Amino acid sequence: MDDTRNRTVATQTRGMLQLMRPRQWVKNGFVLAPLVFSGLFLDAQSIGNALLAMVLFCVASSATYIVNDLKDIEADRRHPKKSRSRPLASGAVSVPVALAGLVVLYAILIVGWFHMPQVVIVILGYLLMNLAYTFVLKHQPVLDIFTIAIGFVLRVYAGAMALTMPVSGWMFITTLCLALYLAAVKRRQELVSSGSDGRKVLERYSVSLVDRYAEMSATGALVFYSMFVMEARPELVLTVPLVLFGLFRYWYVVEKLDGGESPTDVLLSDWQLLLTVLLWVLACAWAIVSTMA
Repeated sequence: MDDTRNRTVATQTRGMLQLMRPRQWVKNGFVLAPLVFSGLFLDAQSIGNALLAMVLFCVASSATYIVNDLKDIEADRRHPKKSRSRPLASGAVSVPVALAGLVVLYAILIVGWFHMPQVVIVILGYLLMNLAYTFVLKHQPVLDIFTIAIGFVLRVYAGAMALTMPVSGWMFITTLCLALYLAAVKRRQELVSSGSDGRKVLERYSVSLVDRYAEMSATGALVFYSMFVMEARPELVLTVPLVLFGLFRYWYVVEKLDGGESPTDVLLSDWQLLLTVLLWVLACAWAIVSTMA
């Protein structure tokens, strides 16, 4: 009896961790963008505040995944892949356990309010937007892509609030364009891999349409980032080729290696992309420190 109970607990624990999707926490690295560009990455308190904001966003994003899976549990059970891969649909996690985990995550955010109220206000906006996405917006073409993209903008804004500093309008628009690019590519790959079976909204898209969305967004991201660098941070001009290479490489992975349905998986599995991101971070840090010396 004890062995059976222990196995059940272990299964539920593993399933709960899967339900929280820790691999997707990579996206919350956007919270650290203001820390890098402000030059405060050498200040211990600023680093601590930025990291705490990122942790709170990880908690919030995991909560949105749980809510989404609870909402879609019946549809996921009928899906040939999601019925096995999603913890709730497969039965690896029971609904009461998922609800209990959700309560714990929300409790962590409430505690976070007493430490970083401005950041948690931004996170509250993110949670409300994702509730709207889960129940309404993900079924609306174009709005679904913009909702995903705005989530990344809110991450950057939360990072700025953690440092109590304003954020350049260039950074906001660049982040929005980059996120629109990633979201459009994600929809493209979902269409290519499973047609409209994966999401109902995909019936109202076509590959050629989302290709144009992706191309427009990638161009915007590159142009706005370059303008931001030239106007506000000219010392970062050498990072522009890295951004251009990253966009090229990502599209190559999408077109030739059949990636892109999960931006996180692409980043973690493609060593050239991962190296490009690391080099970009190091180049930004080095250039900013050099101007401060």
